Amino acid sequence: MFHPLRVSAIERITDDAVAVTLSVPAELRETFRHAPGQHLNVRHRVDGEEIRRSYSICAPATEQPDASVLRVGIRRVDGGAFSTYALKELAVGDTVEAMAPTGRFVLDPRPGLYAAIVGGSGITPVLSMVSTLLTREPLARFCLIRSDRTADSTMFLDEVADLKDRYPDRFQLVTALSREEQAAGLPSGRLDRERLTGLLPALLPVPDVDGWFLCGPLGLVRGAEAALRALGADRSRIHQEIFHVADVETSLPAAARAASPSESRLTATLDGRSGSWPVEDGESLLDTMLRSRSDAPYACKGGVCGTCRAFLVSGEVRMDRNFALEPEETGAGFVLACQSHPVTPEVELDFDR
Repeated sequence: MFHPLRVSAIERITDDAVAVTLSVPAELRETFRHAPGQHLNVRHRVDGEEIRRSYSICAPATEQPDASVLRVGIRRVDGGAFSTYALKELAVGDTVEAMAPTGRFVLDPRPGLYAAIVGGSGITPVLSMVSTLLTREPLARFCLIRSDRTADSTMFLDEVADLKDRYPDRFQLVTALSREEQAAGLPSGRLDRERLTGLLPALLPVPDVDGWFLCGPLGLVRGAEAALRALGADRSRIHQEIFHVADVETSLPAAARAASPSESRLTATLDGRSGSWPVEDGESLLDTMLRSRSDAPYACKGGVCGTCRAFLVSGEVRMDRNFALEPEETGAGFVLACQSHPVTPEVELDFDR
């Protein structure tokens, strides 16, 4: 369900990014209470067409639902309808429709040593994690390794610097710029697998870190995961959220496409209500459901945000791609409805699990 939230502030944080603050009415504060690392799904109409996007919450998470505002970071994407609207037209006093916070890329504050490797706008959910953890857990430490193109393109530069000033003994910051030399710190260049494999052991006892959080472009996240695994990090301690995957090949071999049955039917349960519909040729299970259930959850339709996550009760599906579910989730039977196509004549999904 979408709720209207008033825009109370818009701050330009780089030439191509803004931080948007949304006011939450008292009666919705429990609904919009978030865990550090979660995101908001928002929608807007452009030329009569509904556009949905997912944006991470950068504000710290409160222990009680008493916060009256939410803050999200939005970076302009080439050809991005909503991000262009947010940077050029959205104004204080406007209304944004948003769903309750969602996402499993979260950090539950507790004692220990944590670290993140982020690129570009990947700092947004991690900023919420760091600020929440260091404020609420005095026995926790955090190491942030971030990569950006230039200093001017770095999102939330002041907020991160403030955390460094407030928690000098518990917050370690390492910055790499790919297109600009720094007066101090790492030499310029991308943080790829080879570079991280050499850098990380000098910063942290990699296998002993209680939680690794990787966020940003696909190449950075995949390279960081490979480096961590090579250095002995346990897979269960590595968490990731991927942005910017439009350049990934998604076409399927002819044999995989041929595996779809000539006729199939989807049964799905959402918010306690069940229904059954025929699957039209070539459409995803999400699109099948949307023909009759406009409240079916989704945002990106690209296999990235995880909003359409559902439990596969019965039948078999194939997913075109998956950048949202971790191996433990797929192993437990969860799929992305926006990327799933039937392999068996009957498929049943449960969105309520």
